[in-house]
Amino acid sequence: MTLHDPRRFLYREALDPDEAKRLTARHLGACDDGELYLQYRVSEAFGFDDGRLKTADYNSAAGFGLRGVTGETTAFAHANEISAAAIDRAAATLQLLDPAKGPHAAPPPRTNQSMYGADDPLGLIPFADKVALCQQIDAAARARDPRVAQVSVGLQGSWSVVEIVRADGFVATDVRPLVRLNVSLVAKSGERRETGFQGLGGRYLYDRLFDPATWNRAIDIALAQALVNLEAVDAPAGEMTVVCGPGWPGVLLHEAVGHTLEGDFNRKGTSTFSGRIGERIAAPGVTVVDDGAMGERRGSLTIDDEGTPTGRTVLIEDGILKGYLQDRLNARLMGVEPTGNGRRESFAHAPMPRMTNTFMLGGQDDPEELLGRVKTGIYAKSFGGGQVDITSGKFVFSCTEAYKIENGRIGAPIKGATLIGDGPTVLTKVRGIGNDLELDEGVGICGKGGQSVPAGVGQPTLLIEGLTVGGTAA
Repeated sequence: MTLHDPRRFLYREALDPDEAKRLTARHLGACDDGELYLQYRVSEAFGFDDGRLKTADYNSAAGFGLRGVTGETTAFAHANEISAAAIDRAAATLQLLDPAKGPHAAPPPRTNQSMYGADDPLGLIPFADKVALCQQIDAAARARDPRVAQVSVGLQGSWSVVEIVRADGFVATDVRPLVRLNVSLVAKSGERRETGFQGLGGRYLYDRLFDPATWNRAIDIALAQALVNLEAVDAPAGEMTVVCGPGWPGVLLHEAVGHTLEGDFNRKGTSTFSGRIGERIAAPGVTVVDDGAMGERRGSLTIDDEGTPTGRTVLIEDGILKGYLQDRLNARLMGVEPTGNGRRESFAHAPMPRMTNTFMLGGQDDPEELLGRVKTGIYAKSFGGGQVDITSGKFVFSCTEAYKIENGRIGAPIKGATLIGDGPTVLTKVRGIGNDLELDEGVGICGKGGQSVPAGVGQPTLLIEGLTVGGTAA
């Protein structure tokens, strides 16, 4: 192992690769499935607020997770010490499992694909340059408009080395970079204050974020959103036609539909889509995919956290339910193949079926023509937070930028609009699909079971009839 081999952070004096394989074979040999998951991760975060550097955090962590699976039962233990002794201690947990009665699960297929580079973004740019970038963005945002009252800049980066070791001798390694830039500002007019936000990032190096064209665009978008909201009037309420813009509004699809298509919910029968493969669940033209094999996207992975290569999984095709997102456990119990969606937050967590980059494909409709069909409704350009019930798909999402639609044209901006409904019903109410598919710019964070992982979303412009809008207008 050379000085430039990223695996050197996993294997030091207390453990070597051959010993890791021997220990895994010894402890997991009697299980149906499982793995030793090794991880080393470094991360940093800068917070620049009101013209001053408020936070500068750096963290490094290393550890392992040992998981054994027999039937439907999982035993899992982890430690923040990578050593043979720690792995032996963790293996005591596996004694809770009954011996496997059937054949051992086959290893994941091998792959030569690579969705990103292996360089560490953190060490390539000096600390002072990162602080200077935040300061430069802050000054530029304040100079844009006298109404800018507050600016917050966030810069984040991480680099992770993972290795999956199986009892059958299978070993897979992945090196994962991730960076992100956030620009948030407050615009003030009289006593009124409104916010705007833009973020971007992906699995690449900092140099893209340092490009002036990139961060100036982030300022422009955040400022435009804040200034629009300064002029916003109270949102109407009631059932109405809604046009959702392309890109980030796909977070509604992610939350209200994507989670309900994860394998564990469907195996257990708790999803509204359980047992409905082959049925029509959405309007014609609605095709939804999950694709973890997209170069340098935030939600992309070369391999998932079980060693399975990622790929493109069609979930809904022309309105027909085609499949679910699977990790190895749920795939085996459901009699299907894993889809490369076994993900975990860190070595301290067991994997579960999770989305990567989930989006609806574009259609044939011109976005302007879709707007022209609407006599009265709202145009939802950007979303904020939301709440979703996985079992029913019911959701409530707040709009951070939205407008009235009057006689086929975008009218006054509105504030306080929320979209209320349920994913299964919304899918059937899609009446137009734009030809302008966009993916988000790399800020998505997906939560499930107390774990958070980076994810991507996207969609074209969508025309949805009869969606409930919660508003603030009297």
